[in-house]
Amino acid sequence: MSSSARILTVCTGNICRSPFLERTLQSELDRSWGPGEVQVHSAGTGALTGSAMDPEARARLEAQGYAANGFVARDLTADLVAGADLVLTATRAHRGKVAAVHPRALRYVFAFREFADLVTGVSDDDLQVPSADAGEHIRRVVALAAAQRGARPPLDDSEADIVDPYRRAAEVFDQMTGQIMAALPTVARALGRP
Repeated sequence: MSSSARILTVCTGNICRSPFLERTLQSELDRSWGPGEVQVHSAGTGALTGSAMDPEARARLEAQGYAANGFVARDLTADLVAGADLVLTATRAHRGKVAAVHPRALRYVFAFREFADLVTGVSDDDLQVPSADAGEHIRRVVALAAAQRGARPPLDDSEADIVDPYRRAAEVFDQMTGQIMAALPTVARALGRP
């Protein structure tokens, strides 16, 4: 019997960065594992609960070939964090807020771009170990990434964080999109089916 994996993405308002991460990762992991094997959701530390995705973020998501339809923002809760196998945040500050809500999450919460950097330190042989299911594989990759924390030089915040575009110029939305899309292939490859 297969065990599906659960990934949670987190930002502040849950209308720009975390839904962009949610929808891109869900699509890539559906392509790899098949629909339903990995469930990606998002939440915000100060969510604009009930809101749709920001129109500027949505336009950029759709321009990359991903769907934004049906998205509704929601608040970060301890239950959402506790139920996840992996939490990917927009910034290191969000990582701290996730850990404050559910301290055990320290083992499986990472800033998204930082996670991409950490998994580049994991060997292809370790990433390609066959797994019984998506849940087993993703939990193993999380442990491998966590083990890299002391083995690789830490990124500075400008390299680890995704810029917050909310109520800012179009160029900042472009920057956010570029930061996410640059790291996405590395993350999707690590979390995808071996």
